[in-house]
Parts: sequence; C-alpha cells; structure tokens
Amino acid sequence: MEIAFWIVSTVISITLLLALDFMIGRKLHLSRLRRKHYPERQSQLRIFTNGPELFTDYFHELRKAKKHIHVLFYIVKDDGISQEFMAILKQKAQEGVEVRLLVDWVGCYLSRKSIKALKTAGVEFVYSQKPNFPFLFYKSQVRNHRKITVIDGMLGYAGGYNVGKEYNNQDKKLNPWRDYHLKIAGEGVHDLQEQFLLDWQRAAKVNLLQKDVYFPPLARGEIRQQFVPSEGNLLEGVLYELLQKAEKSIFIGTPYFIPSPKVFNQLLSALDRGVSVTLLVPFMSDHALVQEASYTYLRTIIKHGATVYQYKKGFYHAKVLLIDDRLCDLGTANFDKRSMYLNFELNCMIFNRDFITRVQMILRQDILDSKEVSLDDLNRFNPFRSLKERVALTFSYFL
Repeated sequence: MEIAFWIVSTVISITLLLALDFMIGRKLHLSRLRRKHYPERQSQLRIFTNGPELFTDYFHELRKAKKHIHVLFYIVKDDGISQEFMAILKQKAQEGVEVRLLVDWVGCYLSRKSIKALKTAGVEFVYSQKPNFPFLFYKSQVRNHRKITVIDGMLGYAGGYNVGKEYNNQDKKLNPWRDYHLKIAGEGVHDLQEQFLLDWQRAAKVNLLQKDVYFPPLARGEIRQQFVPSEGNLLEGVLYELLQKAEKSIFIGTPYFIPSPKVFNQLLSALDRGVSVTLLVPFMSDHALVQEASYTYLRTIIKHGATVYQYKKGFYHAKVLLIDDRLCDLGTANFDKRSMYLNFELNCMIFNRDFITRVQMILRQDILDSKEVSLDDLNRFNPFRSLKERVALTFSYFL
C-alpha cells in the first residue's frame, strides 16, 4: 500500500511539475513574441506536388550553387535520398561554397557519424530549437517546422516536403506522398533569406543579417505574394482573420485537422453565413491518434454543412488554404493546434489569379482521388476507435 502511495504521489508530482514548466515557459515565450511582417513582393513561383520531380529539380539547383547554400528542414532522415542530399552539400562546401544546414533537434534523424562527415567537409551544421533550462519541457514542444532553402540569395524553396525516403515515394505504406512545395525566384527570396538568417542567429548565436553578400539585387516577378512566419499563437490570429474575411468559399487541405476553438468557431460561423467549406484530409495516417483527434471536429463541421473528403491515393501531407478564389495560402503550417500554438511555421500567401487557378486544378484532381466522408462513416459503432478518440482529444494540444 505504501509503495502504491509513493508511485501515485511521484506521478502526480511529475505531472504538476511538467504542467508548471509548460505554463510558465509559454507565458514567457508569448510575452516576448513580436510578429514579423514581410511586405508583399513580386516573385516567380512554381509548385511541385510529387517528391521525385521536386528532388530532381532541387538537387540540380543545389549542384549549381556558386556562393552560398542555406538550408532549414524540420526532418532530415539518414537514408538513401538523405545521403544524396548530404553528398551534394559536402561537395559544394569542398568547392568553397558556404553551406549552412539547420535541422530541428527533434526532427533530425542524422547519426553522429553523418553530422561529423558534414562538418569535416566544411558544412556548418546547427540544431534548431535544442531544449535547454529553464522550462525544458515547454521548449521540447516548440519545434521549428519550417522548410527553407536559399541558393546564392537568388533562388528559394519552401513548403511541405522534408528530406527522407517517404517524401520521395520510397516508403511502402505512405506511397505516393502527396504534398505541395514552392520554388521561388524574384523579390520574395530576400524574405526567405532573412527568415533563414533569423533562425540561424537564434540557433547558432551568429548574426549574418547585415552582410550584403546574402542579399543580391532581385528582379520583380509576375506573382504577388507575401511570406508569413509564425510562432506561439500568431498563426491562430492569422487564420482567424483570413476565415473571417471569406465571403463565398473556403478550401482547406491539411494532413491534421485539429483546430483551436477560436479558429474552429470562425469556420462554423462562416458556414452559418452561407460560405461553402470544403476540407481535404488523408484517409491513412502517419502518426498515432492524429486522425482520431480530428473526428469530433469533422462530425461537427459536416453537421453544419461542410464537405469533407479523405484522400485515398497515398498519403496527403499538403497544407493549403483557399479563400474566395482570391487568396491561396501554401506553406508548412498544418491546420492543428501544434502549428497554431507551438511550432515555428512559414506560409506563403499568394494573390495571383493564374496561380490560384493552377492550384485549383491540382485540388480538383486530388478530390477525384478522394472519397467524401459522411456522418454515417464517422458514427459507425467502433468502441476501440471511440476510446482512441477520447485519448486523442486529451492530448490534442501536443499531437
């Protein structure tokens, strides 16, 4: 009996300490938060929707680098395609190109041997968001989920893809991998470069922002766009404002639909005022409980008149928001609490009609490869799923 008492007491004490760590750490983080505003730019954008095409183009451009390569990913695996990626970075560093690789501390799967080989070749390697005291638990939850590459200050990439075999359609379960990634030329590359260097400064404690060599003159492109970085609770506010302005239609594509109460209520409000809402989510899941955590929201939104599709031709990992055929938001942020409350994210708002039409064509094809979800599907008796839903909702903040 005494042993049981001490076990229970220890569990309760640890839980309280973690909760206190999280609450104080978050409060301090939010008190220091300052929203970064990038201006609207004129750029050239190309969208990629499958891994093999993206990585062929991406590796080709990396090999052409002459001066500097700056790369930030949430995940870099230690598999075949990652080895090819790292081989390119090492080769460019040995050629005299400045190469910096910033990888999230949680998302990095590279072995010590691989990291040592990168550094030996001259690649500057740094972990992003490495937890430290105080508030260790809170900091362990705040991840840098951005994906940024800038080559010679002239060309950039940003979007949903990381580096690993699943992203290149080489995983047996999650195949093919459906995602959206942007290739950027023109004025917007300046902001990608600045955001990378801000994240590098935070992680490496080195300020390179004043060096003109990283900010060459850039030509104006044809597509009006704006980069929107977020952390803390900033994304929640951005999404709330976008949904509030919708007059006709909202389309959301996301692998994880676990919205904050504020954003979800705004979605329901849009439906109540006659805005059509369409949601595209995956049929299969790549993480435990994230699908079950979405079911409560899906039931409610369908009851209010939304149309929900589950993508069945592989795994759907894209992050897209379309408002009234006049705004397209593409980037790294999922439509979930983790992205809205915790992660460092980077989205690109696009205001060009021709580009939006291109995205709509992609989405129409994705819907053809999907199945509409009904209330009957979600309400079908399944006690094991019901149990998982309850557990998922309890931890939905951290999924």
